[in-house]
Amino acid sequence: MATIAARMAEIDLPTVRRFEAAGFRAWPARTSFYDGTWSVRLTPDMTARRLNSINPLDLSDGRDIERRVGLLKARFAEAGRPVTFRISPLASPQLVGHLDRAGWSVITPSLVMKADLAGLKTAEGDGVEEVSAERFIDAAIALDNLDPANAEGFGRLIDRIQPQVALFHIAIDGVPAANAICVRDGQVAGLFEVATAREFRGRGLGRKIVAAALDRARAQGASTGWLQVEAGNKTALDLYGSLGFATIYPYHYRGQPETTT
Repeated sequence: MATIAARMAEIDLPTVRRFEAAGFRAWPARTSFYDGTWSVRLTPDMTARRLNSINPLDLSDGRDIERRVGLLKARFAEAGRPVTFRISPLASPQLVGHLDRAGWSVITPSLVMKADLAGLKTAEGDGVEEVSAERFIDAAIALDNLDPANAEGFGRLIDRIQPQVALFHIAIDGVPAANAICVRDGQVAGLFEVATAREFRGRGLGRKIVAAALDRARAQGASTGWLQVEAGNKTALDLYGSLGFATIYPYHYRGQPETTT
């Protein structure tokens, strides 16, 4: 516990707020509203937790938790989604303690990472192309990175993105091999939905498509790249680390305990 507390004390909260806000803009939910300083995001036509979660944004907001959670459970049920908290360093200790005592399980511990794009090596972009949303979605399904049931919702998600968005794809002999999305929001460029087909892994395609996407964002004025990655994904962490990315803060999801009658 002391080690965790020491690490948390080193986190720069203004930086956390900056990248949390960038994430909301880059990956907008269908419906967003606030309960106090909890940002509530709901997207009935998508199953992703980042689009269907409660995001606490103030360390001091730990009031009336049980009542608020009860009301939000009803809102999530109306949307057909399980109520889920996304816990970043901005969540209040009172809320975290409440979730611990109530048995809310920790789901997918993840990291937010950033890199200075000035030091990014220029990518050899051969084979990397910018494609339409329709083609990207077809490729994402072929890469087993998108459930076909979510295809229409994903298309609507792309349409909602207000910052500049670019969809990148690599095909080998006409077969979808890799995908990546880059959203440039002023000087920061976020990476999303990076995926490589199983049969093409180990060929450096992930590095190629990520570097090409960030190189393009840098040419358009971005100075910082950022991304979110599961903490247990060693392959991705090795790739991003080799490109100059470093962790700036952790987060995880909390799922409500199962109830029995």
